[in-house]
Parts: sequence; C-alpha cells; structure tokens
Amino acid sequence: MSTTVVITGLGTTNPLAGDTAGTWEAMMAGRSGIRSVEEEWAAELPSRFAGQAAVSPDTILDRVQARKLDRSAQLAVVAGREAWADAGLDDVDPTRLLVSVGTGIGGLISLVNSWEQLRTRGVRRVSPLTVPMLMANAPAANIGLEFGAKAGIHTPVSACASGNEAISLGLDQLLLGRADVAVIGGTEGVVHALPMAAFAQMQALSRRNDEPERASRPWDVDRDGFVLAEGAAILVVETLEHATARGAKIYGTLAGAGITADGHDIVQPDPTGGQQGAAMVKALKAAQASPSDVSHVNAHATSTPLGDTAETKSIRQALGSAVDNVVVSGTKSMTGHLLGGAGALETLACVLAVHHRTAPPTINLDNQEEGLGIDIATSPRDLGQGDLLALNNSFGFGGHNVAIAVSNANANR
Repeated sequence: MSTTVVITGLGTTNPLAGDTAGTWEAMMAGRSGIRSVEEEWAAELPSRFAGQAAVSPDTILDRVQARKLDRSAQLAVVAGREAWADAGLDDVDPTRLLVSVGTGIGGLISLVNSWEQLRTRGVRRVSPLTVPMLMANAPAANIGLEFGAKAGIHTPVSACASGNEAISLGLDQLLLGRADVAVIGGTEGVVHALPMAAFAQMQALSRRNDEPERASRPWDVDRDGFVLAEGAAILVVETLEHATARGAKIYGTLAGAGITADGHDIVQPDPTGGQQGAAMVKALKAAQASPSDVSHVNAHATSTPLGDTAETKSIRQALGSAVDNVVVSGTKSMTGHLLGGAGALETLACVLAVHHRTAPPTINLDNQEEGLGIDIATSPRDLGQGDLLALNNSFGFGGHNVAIAVSNANANR
C-alpha cells in the first residue's frame, strides 16, 4: 500500500511576522519586511539593509535557553514550537518521530563572536558552548531535543536549497516507513557584517539603500541583486494513516520532491535552466502529476539578473504549454532571501496558497522584463476550485536544485 504524507502543522518567524497567520496576512497585503539595518556595523557596508526578523527570537525564548543557542537555532526553535502546537501532537512515539532541518551557513555569528573573544580577551573567555552553538546541525538537534525525536535528526546543507532538501529528505524517510511524523524545514540567522560584506563583494546584493523596501524586485528590469534576510519555517508532516487515526486537521499533501544538480558553476546558475526544470519534472513525477495539474509556482526568484532569467526558462521547459495556466509568485520580493530558510518558508507559502486557494503577490514589479512567457501575480490571485497542485523551487550555490510539490487536502491524485 502506498504511503501519503500530509501537512498538519505550520510555523514560521521571518521579516514579515513572528508567526504563520501574520506572515500570510502580510503576504496577502503585499507588505515588505525589508528595512535599513540600524546597527553600527552596517554603516560602511555597500548594502545597508536586510530582512531582519519581525519578532526577535530572544524575546520569546527564556533567557537561559536563548544564551545557549545561535541565532539560526533560536529562529528554528521558535518556528518549530509554533508548528508543533499547530499540529496538536500530544502523544507521539519518539522512536517514530524524526527531524530534518537545513541551514545554508549555520552558526556563523557564534563563530565570529567567539573568535572576537579569543582575539581580544584570550582563551579563557571563549565560551564552552561555542561548538554546540556554531555547528550546522544545532537547529535540528535542538528541535529534536525539544520534542524528543529518536527516529533520526538530519541537517542537509546545500546553500539556499537547504530548507527544501530537508523537506525532501523528511518526505523520503516517511515514505520509506522509517517514521510516522517528521518536523522539517529550514533556518538561517546571518544578518551580520561579514556575510553582508562578502555577498556585497560578489556583487550579489542589491544596493538600493535609499529604498530598501523596494530593493527585492524579481523579474523587474531594474533588479540589482538579492536582499539578505533571516528567519525559519517549519512544517510538521505525518503519514495520512497516523494523522487520520488521531483526527488531525490537514492543510494539504506533501506530494513529491525532485532534486538535481547543475554541474555548471559554484555560484552562477546554468543559464539554460535545464537542470532546474528537471527538478520540477522529477517533483511532478513523484507526485504522480503532470504539468497540466499545476496551478501555482512559488519561484526561487531572488531578484538577481541571471537567476531570475534562468529560472523563467526552467519553468517554461518543465511545464511546456501548460505554463499559460499557471500563476507564478516571487515572495522574496516581500521577505528577502532567507538562504537556508528560504525554501522552507516558500513551501509553507505554497501550502497556504493551496489551502486558501490564493496565490500571493510579487511586489516591486514596476517594469517587467520582456519575453518571460510566464504569468506573474502582482496582486493576490484566486486559484479557483477543484484540485490544486503547487510547486516551490529552491536553488543554491553549488548548483543545487530542489523542487517541492504540494497539493490541497483531499485532492484526487
């Protein structure tokens, strides 16, 4: 008997809001979460704005726990608690519960801060918590400790595709029968001078310092780079059998995933979009769906000149003539780019899109690049009745490509 994996809990904290309801409300209103960075260290940077968490996680966690966690883990734990509470899971066999949470960079801020302590104050001032704070698996491990997961804890690290790769891995584990429930998603917390300077030196960041809320503008002819952001998104998924037995509410189905690699360049996307499109095709095959079943795509759409164009080609290649009936959104226009947390947040947005039957808008698209051949929503768009299938794309440095397919609850597929 085939296994169906359903989504029963959602949690997020990001530049738009500190929870899922607030995030969806902000997306539907087309609000930007991008602001100037007020910290002194940003004053001399080429790009002086970012998507900082609307609600700082250290105001939610108790003081002792917050001090033991890197920013990336703080954000993940906050989002994980919301998702867990939303799922209403009170009694789970810990040996059938797993965690899969990705991050692109991990505990970089803790590493930099500890190095500064060592450099300026000596070895005795280096915290014994440094290693468990900076290790990339800390967000997943702390969520696992929070909920007592014993079926496995996983941390895919694939740059900006990490969150979606973690979702894919969690899905695979449930389909293989290795767990009944999984807590899956991604996180990142590196709004800091070093990564912002490094990305700026790569010419990757927008420099629209006078209008930060308008800087992230996917598919606009005046786009000039992405906007760094922080946050986390976590989903609770479980087998349909497990969810039904406990009477859980179901947002939708985690229908499939597809993973490929460009084999092209360490940072630049393949301009043909070939392997990005292949990831979408694989996700559809896993979902036992065809291009004509797709209603919505939440694109990776980082607002970089090369990336947006390549992805547009990939969407057209994957969907063929069916692309004319697909509504495409670029929610990074509102949230900025959460790196390892981006795919998870955008998969969460896809879940809400099919649940509410509405695609979120793409803001700041004032002058759309010509010849794209896709239907980009610039205001909330009704997705209609019947079965809905949405794809979320996530692409990362190194040539990582991950597409996730989600469908509405009770879809006949």
